[in-house]
Amino acid sequence: MKEPLVLTYDVGTQSTRAMLINQHGKILDFKQVKYTTPYIVKEEGFAEQTPSFYYNMMCKVSNELKESCGEYFNDIIAVTITTIRNNVVLLDKDRNALRDIIIWIDNRRSNSPLPMPKPVRSFFGIVGVEKILTSIYQDFKSVWFKEHEPEIWAKTDKYVMLSTYLNYLLTGELKDTPANMIAPLPFSMKNRDWDYKFGMQSKLIGVPLDMMCELTETGTEVGNITKKAAEDLGIPCGLPLIATGSDKGCETLGLSVIKDNQAAISFGTIGTIQFASKKYFDVMPFNPSYPAVVPGLYNPETNIYRGFWMVSWFIKNFCAEEQQTAKELGCMTEDILNSKLKDIPIGCNGLLLQPYWGGCFYDSSAKGSIIGFTDVHTKYHLYRAIIEGIGMTLRTGLYNMQKKSGQKITEIFVGGGGSQSPEICQIVADIFNLPVKRTQTHEACGVGSSMVAFIARGIYKDYDDAINNMVKIKDVFEPIPENHAEYEKIYTELYGKIQPKLKPIYVKMKKGNYNF
Repeated sequence: MKEPLVLTYDVGTQSTRAMLINQHGKILDFKQVKYTTPYIVKEEGFAEQTPSFYYNMMCKVSNELKESCGEYFNDIIAVTITTIRNNVVLLDKDRNALRDIIIWIDNRRSNSPLPMPKPVRSFFGIVGVEKILTSIYQDFKSVWFKEHEPEIWAKTDKYVMLSTYLNYLLTGELKDTPANMIAPLPFSMKNRDWDYKFGMQSKLIGVPLDMMCELTETGTEVGNITKKAAEDLGIPCGLPLIATGSDKGCETLGLSVIKDNQAAISFGTIGTIQFASKKYFDVMPFNPSYPAVVPGLYNPETNIYRGFWMVSWFIKNFCAEEQQTAKELGCMTEDILNSKLKDIPIGCNGLLLQPYWGGCFYDSSAKGSIIGFTDVHTKYHLYRAIIEGIGMTLRTGLYNMQKKSGQKITEIFVGGGGSQSPEICQIVADIFNLPVKRTQTHEACGVGSSMVAFIARGIYKDYDDAINNMVKIKDVFEPIPENHAEYEKIYTELYGKIQPKLKPIYVKMKKGNYNF
């Protein structure tokens, strides 16, 4: 063996990656396949994918990786998988998928009322939470299945996440880690276990506990790679699959964020800001902190459902010329757009954007908005407004979480595709008035997932040891005082006032029968 390696699969919303990572956090080789059809829209608001899709993508990138660097495959000591969260798979008694996977972007809702006695609903109405609870309840996919697909629900033996299903396909074991249970499930985020004590969540969500998978803690072995999976993936049979956690949790760990003064921003399809906390708290009512990949820690989070997906949306709709130029120059379209950011002033000459293209984590009625258009604005103003809008919205989330936790964040680490841009990193530093740090790779999710395996296999004694050896700070973006002063004025006098002013209009748009 030349050196111990971990093979990590990162299954995302828009692509799947396979990477070989060494004990120093270096990605020796990396393959990625971007999806032609990220999800299937059968009806407005629906988002599904076929049961075999993600496994097939893993097989494709894995075999491409083997073709590229097969000589390393004998040095693999473990396999890990990290996936997108809240993707529902229904399995029958033979562990076959009963229908297509519902992925996290899906917005379908049921029309069922809260399953509670009238006096209880009346009490909730008096204290002002009945509408909120009803909205949350009607968003549960389990409730929608019972209402719209009762025949399929009657055949359902196990209600699992995508991560659990992939674990099963690789090992034959239907197990998963608490750090992957980031979804509406009868699960106690605080206790990192199923809701055995009270059973209230099971009754409300409508999924009995015997339909859940077996939980195994982060760093334990889910099982060993089966002969079939080994042949499909092109990897050695019998390798241990180590339980890790969700993509965002692994990314936060891979950015070294386990101390209480650090925060992690993910510039991915869904934009998030998380930090690590030793105590559990609700970020907002009915919005819990998530179990971190590291046992004993929690990850409070604020998210933007369509975070840097908005960049893809912008490029698709407005940047045909830039796409052609990028093709000719052999670079990414984003590189061309990011080079234009410096030509647009802070505040985009009065153009303000709220990035709620996919709704809002604390207001289900919210929609995206762009205000302040004049004849001076170009598409490059709009692009910078997207970046600033994402940054200021995440800043709101961080401030709220700091108030709840009592923690004081003094440094931010960034990962995901958007972190490759120094211009975007500087904008974020200026908005938050905090140093923004980039590590040796924007593929921090893979590094975090592999870190768990290196600890599990005895290469490192604990997470501090692993971080010291696997995470390197590449560069730091210090906030520019005069830039922050401008952002502070925009945020306090303008940006922070948009949502309250537009909320009545959003509510009316949601309730009204309008032809759009």
